Amino acid sequence: MKTVTRELIDIFARTDDRKEMEVLFREIFTPSEIDTLTLRWQLLKDLYAGKTQRRIAAEHKISLCKITRGSKLLKARGSYLKKVLDDMYETKKRA
Repeated sequence: MKTVTRELIDIFARTDDRKEMEVLFREIFTPSEIDTLTLRWQLLKDLYAGKTQRRIAAEHKISLCKITRGSKLLKARGSYLKKVLDDMYETKKRA
């Protein structure tokens, strides 16, 4: 991974205030980039919830190719994304 990428990760990792993180996002990313990240996250949540790739594609008006990557990531052994979603949904169940 590039050094500048690691620097950016470090900045995000040490930003623990939600409002500061929102400002950081708005200052670093364009609205379109934020929309792209948001859509990718929604696709992952939809896949995790058991929606079919075709249904997700139809709902968001996107190609199956964009969804397939997320599906593979969630199925991969040791997937950190799956762990994050497991934790997120487990927390919601307990609340």
